[in-house]
Amino acid sequence: MAGLAWLACSLSLVLAGCTNTTDNRPTGSSTVPPATAGWSPVVAERLTVGLQTPWAAVFLPDGTALISERDSARLKAVRNGAVTVVGQVPGVAAGGEGGLLGLALSPGFAADRYLYLYLTAAEDNRVVRARVEETADGGLALGAPEAVFTGIPKAGTHNGGRIRFGPDGFLYVATGDSQRRDQPQDPNALGGKILRLTADGQPAPGNPFGNAVYSLGHRNVQGLAWDGSGQLWASEFGPDKDDELNLILPGANYGWPEVTGAPQRQGFQDAKAVWPSTAESSPSGLEIIGSTAYLGALRGQRLWTVPLEGNAAGDPVAHFTREYGRIRDVVRAPDGRLWLLTNGQNPDFVLILALQG
Repeated sequence: MAGLAWLACSLSLVLAGCTNTTDNRPTGSSTVPPATAGWSPVVAERLTVGLQTPWAAVFLPDGTALISERDSARLKAVRNGAVTVVGQVPGVAAGGEGGLLGLALSPGFAADRYLYLYLTAAEDNRVVRARVEETADGGLALGAPEAVFTGIPKAGTHNGGRIRFGPDGFLYVATGDSQRRDQPQDPNALGGKILRLTADGQPAPGNPFGNAVYSLGHRNVQGLAWDGSGQLWASEFGPDKDDELNLILPGANYGWPEVTGAPQRQGFQDAKAVWPSTAESSPSGLEIIGSTAYLGALRGQRLWTVPLEGNAAGDPVAHFTREYGRIRDVVRAPDGRLWLLTNGQNPDFVLILALQG
């Protein structure tokens, strides 16, 4: 009878299409040894600069950090430990998880001065771009934004929002399912996707479905980063279980809402690392340095490191558990240090980590 009970339980897990959550320890897809073994993260600096719900950061060529504030729609600059307001982005309709979200610097910024911004507007989520110009007094000013890509569905939650230019020069855009569960599996819908666009907002050449969609079956992607081999990785919120770190392949289906985690179900791409308990993670910003992925955790209130090797990931390792609150973004600065944006404490702050310890 015990064997029959075990078989019935196993069958129920397969039918449910989800990872077994009886053990809440996060797991990777391989026994990759942690690149950070013996490494202790060091907080080199804490910048208390009065941020209000910051969401994303990018760095200008001179090392100035530009930071978006979700609810205020302000773009702020941090230079030499001091903060200034670059501008308030017009057309932002903040509410719930929507507002001024992701930032991406044009690969040709030195010539075009373009900053790309993902924002929630009255009717949709969209990508706009605006020039960041130097002022006569040495400050920065934000020009009038122009729409680059519109029509991404919006909702109170699951708005996605992370944007980043890839090594191929195209703009990758992470969208959420906006609580519309019919969207992620539809290759013609924009919700629950990673999109791949030209700098002018057109579908990038070679996209797998002949439109803007690069990958599908996502719930709410929050982080995008490339490893040293040019492979794209993404962090993603699970529902009440199975937060994910995914290796993104063109045209691949990551399962939502049919499956979560790594159930090895035909037709769906398994996550490379899975956190069965979303209370431990809810991964947001993602950065990859060397053979290590760094993920900020919102509900989990910690920094996760995940060792990478080829197309595999090892077991996640936690740092700073509940020491600094929610971590929204993780970004490598030009000087090689790692910036962490806290989130929801108002005022929030920046932690700057040295990567040697």
